[in-house]
Amino acid sequence: QVHLVESGGGLVQAGGSLRLSCAASGRTFSSYAMGWFRQVPGKEREFVATINWSGGSTYYADSVKGRFTISRDNAKNTVYLQMNSLKPEDTAVYYCAAGNYGGLRREEYAYWGQGTQVTVSS
Repeated sequence: QVHLVESGGGLVQAGGSLRLSCAASGRTFSSYAMGWFRQVPGKEREFVATINWSGGSTYYADSVKGRFTISRDNAKNTVYLQMNSLKPEDTAVYYCAAGNYGGLRREEYAYWGQGTQVTVSS
Protein backbone atom coordinates (compact mmCIF):
# COMPACT_ATOMS: atom_id res chain seq x y z
CA GLN A 1 0.00 0.00 0.00
CA VAL A 2 1.17 3.50 -0.86
CA HIS A 3 -0.51 6.68 0.31
CA LEU A 4 0.21 9.73 -1.86
CA VAL A 5 -0.23 13.41 -1.00
CA GLU A 6 0.40 16.17 -3.54
CA SER A 7 1.31 19.75 -2.73
CA GLY A 8 2.67 22.85 -4.41
CA GLY A 9 -0.22 23.82 -6.63
CA GLY A 10 -1.48 27.36 -6.89
CA LEU A 11 -2.09 30.35 -9.12
CA VAL A 12 0.69 31.57 -11.39
CA GLN A 13 0.93 33.89 -14.37
CA ALA A 14 1.69 32.56 -17.82
CA GLY A 15 5.42 32.08 -18.24
CA GLY A 16 5.92 31.39 -14.56
CA SER A 17 7.00 28.26 -12.73
CA LEU A 18 5.70 25.91 -10.05
CA ARG A 19 7.10 22.80 -8.43
CA LEU A 20 4.69 20.10 -7.40
CA SER A 21 5.64 17.55 -4.77
CA CYS A 22 4.12 14.17 -4.03
CA ALA A 23 4.97 12.63 -0.68
CA ALA A 24 4.50 8.89 -0.33
CA SER A 25 4.07 6.78 2.75
CA GLY A 26 5.33 3.23 2.98
CA ARG A 27 8.72 1.58 2.86
CA THR A 28 8.32 0.35 -0.71
CA PHE A 29 8.22 3.73 -2.48
CA SER A 30 11.53 3.11 -4.23
CA SER A 31 10.15 0.01 -5.89
CA TYR A 32 7.39 1.89 -7.73
CA ALA A 33 7.37 3.80 -10.97
CA MET A 34 5.71 7.18 -10.49
CA GLY A 35 3.62 9.29 -12.79
CA TRP A 36 1.94 12.67 -13.01
CA PHE A 37 -1.43 13.12 -14.70
CA ARG A 38 -3.75 16.09 -15.01
CA GLN A 39 -7.45 16.62 -15.50
CA VAL A 40 -9.75 19.49 -16.37
CA PRO A 41 -13.51 19.34 -15.79
CA GLY A 42 -15.32 17.41 -18.48
CA LYS A 43 -12.19 15.83 -19.90
CA GLU A 44 -10.32 12.59 -19.41
CA ARG A 45 -7.39 12.48 -17.02
CA GLU A 46 -4.31 12.76 -19.23
CA PHE A 47 -0.75 11.60 -18.90
CA VAL A 48 1.92 14.22 -18.16
CA ALA A 49 5.14 12.45 -17.15
CA THR A 50 6.52 9.25 -15.68
CA ILE A 51 9.73 8.17 -13.97
CA ASN A 52 11.03 4.69 -13.24
CA TRP A 53 11.92 3.38 -9.80
CA SER A 54 15.53 4.57 -9.87
CA GLY A 55 14.95 7.91 -11.57
CA GLY A 56 17.11 6.85 -14.47
CA SER A 57 14.34 6.84 -17.05
CA THR A 58 11.70 9.47 -17.71
CA TYR A 59 9.06 10.10 -20.37
CA TYR A 60 6.88 13.11 -21.10
CA ALA A 61 3.76 14.00 -22.97
CA ASP A 62 4.54 16.05 -26.07
CA SER A 63 2.55 18.96 -24.67
CA VAL A 64 4.97 19.42 -21.73
CA LYS A 65 8.26 18.15 -23.17
CA GLY A 66 11.03 20.68 -22.67
CA ARG A 67 9.02 22.64 -20.07
CA PHE A 68 8.33 20.09 -17.30
CA THR A 69 10.80 17.89 -15.44
CA ILE A 70 9.91 14.89 -13.30
CA SER A 71 12.34 13.73 -10.63
CA ARG A 72 12.33 11.69 -7.45
CA ASP A 73 14.18 11.43 -4.16
CA ASN A 74 13.80 7.90 -2.84
CA ALA A 75 15.44 8.83 0.47
CA LYS A 76 12.61 11.33 1.03
CA ASN A 77 9.85 9.18 -0.52
CA THR A 78 8.99 12.11 -2.77
CA VAL A 79 8.45 12.69 -6.48
CA TYR A 80 8.52 16.16 -8.01
CA LEU A 81 7.21 17.89 -11.10
CA GLN A 82 9.05 21.08 -11.98
CA MET A 83 6.88 23.12 -14.33
CA ASN A 84 8.42 26.01 -16.22
CA SER A 85 7.11 28.32 -18.95
CA LEU A 86 3.58 27.60 -17.83
CA LYS A 87 0.69 28.24 -20.21
CA PRO A 88 -3.01 28.80 -19.52
CA GLU A 89 -3.70 25.40 -21.09
CA ASP A 90 -1.67 23.78 -18.31
CA THR A 91 -4.47 24.71 -15.90
CA ALA A 92 -5.77 21.49 -14.34
CA VAL A 93 -5.85 19.36 -11.24
CA TYR A 94 -2.57 17.48 -11.12
CA TYR A 95 -2.41 13.97 -9.69
CA CYS A 96 0.55 11.79 -8.82
CA ALA A 97 0.30 8.03 -9.11
CA ALA A 98 2.34 4.94 -8.28
CA GLY A 99 2.50 1.73 -10.26
CA ASN A 100 4.61 -1.38 -10.63
CA TYR A 101 5.80 -0.54 -14.14
CA GLY A 102 4.59 2.97 -14.91
CA GLY A 103 3.46 3.86 -18.38
CA LEU A 104 1.20 6.31 -20.17
CA ARG A 105 -2.18 4.84 -19.24
CA ARG A 106 -4.15 5.44 -16.05
CA GLU A 107 -4.79 1.71 -15.74
CA GLU A 108 -1.07 1.10 -15.19
CA TYR A 109 -1.11 2.90 -11.84
CA ALA A 110 -2.61 1.36 -8.72
CA TYR A 111 -2.31 4.24 -6.26
CA TRP A 112 -3.37 7.87 -6.65
CA GLY A 113 -3.17 11.07 -4.67
CA GLN A 114 -6.05 13.46 -4.11
CA GLY A 115 -4.76 16.05 -6.58
CA THR A 116 -3.57 19.64 -6.41
CA GLN A 117 -4.98 22.54 -8.43
CA VAL A 118 -2.74 24.45 -10.81
CA THR A 119 -4.16 27.60 -12.38
CA VAL A 120 -2.23 29.59 -14.97
CA SER A 121 -3.57 33.04 -15.75
CA SER A 122 -3.02 34.76 -19.09
